[in-house]
Amino acid sequence: MTTREKIMGRIRAALQVPALRPGLHGEVPQIPAGSEVQKWLPPGGESFVDQLKHFRLRAAELTADFQMFDSVDEVKLALAKIANTEQWQRIATHRGELTETVVNELGLPVLTTTVGYDVSELEACGAGITECDALIAQTGSLIVTSRDAGGRALSVLPPHHVVLARRGQIVRDLSAGFALVQKKYAPKYPSMISVVTGPSRTGDIERILVLGAHGPKKLTILCY
Repeated sequence: MTTREKIMGRIRAALQVPALRPGLHGEVPQIPAGSEVQKWLPPGGESFVDQLKHFRLRAAELTADFQMFDSVDEVKLALAKIANTEQWQRIATHRGELTETVVNELGLPVLTTTVGYDVSELEACGAGITECDALIAQTGSLIVTSRDAGGRALSVLPPHHVVLARRGQIVRDLSAGFALVQKKYAPKYPSMISVVTGPSRTGDIERILVLGAHGPKKLTILCY
């Protein structure tokens, strides 16, 4: 099968799934596991064990560093190790249950984006540490929002984006991820909902892959 045939096949399969009408905020449509569309998509897994396996694999393919732990104390130790290895002088974060629990013990100067801040100072921080809304097993992606990731710039400007997550946020696919977002925020959605798939990258110039072109060069996900 040629590349063109694969692309056209995916388009034909996707057209069979009806989209929501504009302005309709009902149930998020789910793609059935045995549907034609699923044949063109990576596996996501039905059980938590399978979803964790697929997320780990997809994240590695994207050069994202995914680490799974049994407790928040292990997350603290892992973050401290990264901070020491990369010799962070200052970090940026936001006020959240996980960020405040983990970041405060690093003992580093902290820029908090929950209040007013200088953009140039944010860009100069060694890392931006955020929470997230979902981990997508099928693609190794994250769903972040302006409410759970400290605004729009925190996950973009620092050279290293570190995400703190809970295992209950790992879901099969984007439909399930958006269902989590809907359950958490509807009807007052955040002003920004973004899907992050690996570190920032581009291959536009002579097909040479460059990391950090439009955002962080590194993406680390610490989950427990």
